[in-house]
Amino acid sequence: MRKTAVVTGASSGIGEATARRLAAEGFDVVAGARRRDRLDKLAAETPSIRPVTLDVTAQESVDALAASLERCDVLVNNAGGAYGLEPVAEGRLEDWRHMYDVNVLGSLRVTQALLPRLVESGDGVLVMLTSTAAFDAYEGGGGYVAAKHALRTMAETLRLELVGQPVRIVEIAPGMVKTEGFAVTRFRGDEAAAARVYAGVPDPLSSDDVADAIAWAVTRPAHVNVDRMVIRPRAQAAQHKVHRVGG
Repeated sequence: MRKTAVVTGASSGIGEATARRLAAEGFDVVAGARRRDRLDKLAAETPSIRPVTLDVTAQESVDALAASLERCDVLVNNAGGAYGLEPVAEGRLEDWRHMYDVNVLGSLRVTQALLPRLVESGDGVLVMLTSTAAFDAYEGGGGYVAAKHALRTMAETLRLELVGQPVRIVEIAPGMVKTEGFAVTRFRGDEAAAARVYAGVPDPLSSDDVADAIAWAVTRPAHVNVDRMVIRPRAQAAQHKVHRVGG
């Protein structure tokens, strides 16, 4: 029987790339996100992808997703985002609240709803998309860093609590990834400011690079758990150390 993978935040970026890659690996993929038009386009291009309208900040939406599933072998908690770059002293409460609700509580809602299915599968894999921001703080990143630290802690705690159960807990922590919309959203639509993040950086990671890492981790033998994979472009030695060329 074909395995089923659920990917949240699948309408663009890493989520979309992951849905495509897992479909290519032979999974039936349930792609969840709010932008149904984009999901429908994705599903039309890849028959083994089923689109589901999903808002991870709404419990009723998550419950509807769970009720629609016959099985779940892999869950990729990818839905998230960063909002604003103000220092902590000037941070907008609504931004911090939204980042926590989407990144942390959204992953919690979906994990709680689908964990029984992962256990029932006999070889479930739960993937948490964190970030290198889950390890190091940086100026202007307080809210996002806090949310990703929380996700990292959730993954570590789940691994402890579920030891002995047929579920693997995998954390994928990407560094600098140039994805559609992430930086633009963070800079509140300022595309010029978003472009400066990647200016002069030779070959930042792509969504496909991260999807490749996810696919490799979830297709290891059942006894192999990839606790954490940190993946950065060669040009990024650390969160604060990035090689840039030109200008």
